[in-house]
Amino acid sequence: MPYLTDNSIKGERTMSQGFVAQYAAEAARQIEGVLDLDSGVLVSIKEAFGVKHDGRGVKVEFGVDNSEFVTITIYPICKFGYVLPEVAWNIQEKVKADVELYTGLIVDFVHVQVMGVKAES
Repeated sequence: MPYLTDNSIKGERTMSQGFVAQYAAEAARQIEGVLDLDSGVLVSIKEAFGVKHDGRGVKVEFGVDNSEFVTITIYPICKFGYVLPEVAWNIQEKVKADVELYTGLIVDFVHVQVMGVKAES
């Protein structure tokens, strides 16, 4: 039976939050209307010092009671002119489908917190 540590699932396989975040970030970036993902101030500071951060713009939390469940929060910067609820819905659907397909985990929730809207350059 797998057990949960702070950053990964242990047992038959080891899966880190960064691993799951990479799939979620890639899925979110494929959505029309997403310009980029916002990494936040802390990640930006780490990257400035050369520390690589997997799944930039994504937060992954494994379930406490059942490690097969995961909650994902995506922080997109959207393109100007798109309907934000539609973009958010598409992100939720794509992230859930891809993470479940490629990791075998069950995605409980995909939260989308739009961090800004910018014109495409």
